[in-house]
Amino acid sequence: MSDATLHATSQNPDDFAVQVADQVESFLVAVTEVARGDEPGSTVPFLLLEISQLLLAGGRLGAHEDILPDERYEPDPGPEPDVDGLRENFARLLEPVDVYSEVFDPYEPRRAPVPARISDDLADIITDLRHGMAHYRAGRTTEALWWWQFSYFSNWGPTASAVLRALQSVLIHVRLNQPLEELDGLDTDQPPMGDETLEFEAGRVMAEEIGGPLGMRPGP
Repeated sequence: MSDATLHATSQNPDDFAVQVADQVESFLVAVTEVARGDEPGSTVPFLLLEISQLLLAGGRLGAHEDILPDERYEPDPGPEPDVDGLRENFARLLEPVDVYSEVFDPYEPRRAPVPARISDDLADIITDLRHGMAHYRAGRTTEALWWWQFSYFSNWGPTASAVLRALQSVLIHVRLNQPLEELDGLDTDQPPMGDETLEFEAGRVMAEEIGGPLGMRPGP
């Protein structure tokens, strides 16, 4: 699949490359705007929607045949845009629920959960997607698709799935009026901990205390 072949239908909205690029750009624009905002109450449901839609594009890339770049070495896409500002804004907006625990490989036996941050994960996802978008905008369509597919398997796909589960958990606790455990003092620079240690470290925070800052009402 060459750039010439893909560019021949690049203006066709039904073309695979155009559809994936549109979904990626839509995500980048949307989450960049929410990071610039000052409405923590809508952040979690909004991100849940955007991550879900992004994973549809990822699923299509994952199901697609292997995309091979035309060149042996990746062309230089230019300097990577800084994401520290976005990371900090997400951390501010998500402060009550930013840290969560994640198991990287559900098929690896006895793998201990490790702490992660939604804000860090979002910044990593954005960096991967922007990298591919730089190729796409430069007319290197095959290179962009190869990068998005490769990084979907190696980084942003699993990361987005983990973020989606964390966001779902927040909404489930709030909507069902269930207590939400807060990782009291747990941070991402700590070594992996087992379930018992996580339970010991966790403090109880009622769902309405989380739902208030997020602008959501608990269920009956």
